[in-house]
Amino acid sequence: MHDALLIHRDSCVAHGSPLYGHLLDCLAADYRTGGLTYDLLSSRQARSVRDAIALRLLGGVHRLVLEGLAPELAAFYPSAGGTATEGSGPALLRTMAQHRNRLELDLENQVQTNEVGRAALLAAGFMEISRRLGLAMRQREIGASAGLLLNWDLYRYEPTGSTFGPTNSQVRFAENWWQSPAPDFDVPVVVTDRKGSDVSPIDATTDAGRLRLLSFVWPDQLARLERLRAAIDIAADTPPVVEKSDARAWLTRELATTVPGQVTVVHHSIVLQYIPQPGLAQLIETITSAGQRATVRAPLAWLRMEPAGPVADLRLTLWPGGREEVLATSGYHGQDVKWRG
Repeated sequence: MHDALLIHRDSCVAHGSPLYGHLLDCLAADYRTGGLTYDLLSSRQARSVRDAIALRLLGGVHRLVLEGLAPELAAFYPSAGGTATEGSGPALLRTMAQHRNRLELDLENQVQTNEVGRAALLAAGFMEISRRLGLAMRQREIGASAGLLLNWDLYRYEPTGSTFGPTNSQVRFAENWWQSPAPDFDVPVVVTDRKGSDVSPIDATTDAGRLRLLSFVWPDQLARLERLRAAIDIAADTPPVVEKSDARAWLTRELATTVPGQVTVVHHSIVLQYIPQPGLAQLIETITSAGQRATVRAPLAWLRMEPAGPVADLRLTLWPGGREEVLATSGYHGQDVKWRG
């Protein structure tokens, strides 16, 4: 667990959160000396990195801050109007001690960022599918959380040379999201049907759901928080459909039927690491089996954004055929898209 804390520290620093880098350093030091961090986390070592145990803890703490229940720590959290400094460690530990029982419950909840920035990468993939096939699409997202990425076409994209999406959308991706050359977004896209599933879906239209989503965003990344709030506002007007279900069971049902003249797109982002074996192998078998049944009139696309070392890559497999290719890479939160096409 101590090593897991340091791995998450390095990741947070690399992806632009010096506050969490400092706090995770403090947690690692407290763990090493047998403090409260050790008491809370030592029994959870088996999948400490993959299950993001440290981020579950910090998400629970952030929710306390956003609820106004941790005023001492809020002074260090920009998300609550504070200023991030390196004196926040002792305040974090005191907050944890004060709210220990609640934080122990929060450790049972998976991290659900539902990072809206990933739409910049996924949207390019949807565009590519539409460009190649010229068919309307049925979206089926697993690990959908609150389903905010199901609403990807309600956001505005402005890469160099093309645009897509409502001009008045409050979620906007300017040209600096894509490295040159940028993907072509001047493609007609028709989404006829969109659904998602999650083992523990979040209803972003409720105060509790909104707060939980916000709590998993790193508190010194205000642009991410603003983008998430805007996406939640859009979801209030156009609520995504997300069913509480195991991914494999849900896809087995959803892929059992096809619609001629439409492509079914199974998609997900930063999900597979949270699915333990043998469930992961069975899920992949479910998708590939459906692919083998696909036809030219009713094709299947598997679009996924998953970790590939220091970046995430966007992979596409199309059936019939089943050829896999890497379309693009990006940061884990969707920034710095490098399009391969």
